[in-house]
Amino acid sequence: MIIESRFAGPPGSGNGGWSAGVFAAALDDRGPVEVTLRRPPPLETPLRAVDGEIRDPDGQVVAQVRRVEPFTAVVPPVDAATAAAAAKTYPGLVDHPFPGCHVCGPANPDGLRIFPGRLPDGRTAAPFRAPERVVRATVWAALDCPGGWAVIAPGRPYVLGRIAAVVAGLPAPGDECVVTGATIGGEGRKAEVHSSLYGPDGALLGYARATWIALPPA
Repeated sequence: MIIESRFAGPPGSGNGGWSAGVFAAALDDRGPVEVTLRRPPPLETPLRAVDGEIRDPDGQVVAQVRRVEPFTAVVPPVDAATAAAAAKTYPGLVDHPFPGCHVCGPANPDGLRIFPGRLPDGRTAAPFRAPERVVRATVWAALDCPGGWAVIAPGRPYVLGRIAAVVAGLPAPGDECVVTGATIGGEGRKAEVHSSLYGPDGALLGYARATWIALPPA
C-alpha cells in the first residue's frame, strides 16, 4: 500500500485519518478497528502489513492495527445550516498548523475541505461534500480532523496518535454531509475526542474515538 502525496497531513507525511483508513483496510475494517500511529505515515513509500503492523521498506513500524470490541462514540448531529455557519468561524482559516492538510487544510484546493468550527456547546461541526471517488478511507479521513479541532488552539498544534472507527456506510459522490466532533477528556499532552459523520438524510455513516497528542513547543 502507498499513501499518495495528495493525501498529506503535516508536511511530508500522510493525513492521519486517511492513512489509518488505508491501514485498517489491510486488516479488514468491516468491524471496529483501531489504528495506532507509531510514526508519521511516509508518503509515496511502499508499505506492507505484517502481523497487525504496517511496516516501511526498512522494517520500521509505522502503525499497529487491531480489531476492538464494539463501542459507541457518537457525537449528536446538527442541521446543514448550523454546520455551514460553524464552518465560517473555523479557526484554521486564519491560523492552521498544517494548511496543506488533505482533510481540513484551507491551502489545499483539492482536499476534502472540511472546516470544523466551534458550536456554543463546545462541539465542532462542518459540512462535507463527498468527493467524486469515495472509499472507506474517505470516511476515516472525514472523522479525523473534526475531532482534532475540538482541542487544537492557536499556538497549540495537535496530531493524531490513535483512532478507532466504525464505518456504517459510504456517502455517494457529491452528497452533502455533516461532520461533528467533541472533546471527551484528556490528560497532559493527550486529548480524547469523538467524531461522527452523517449523510444528507441524517443517517449515521460512521463514528470514531481518537487520541490526539499536542506537539511540544518549537
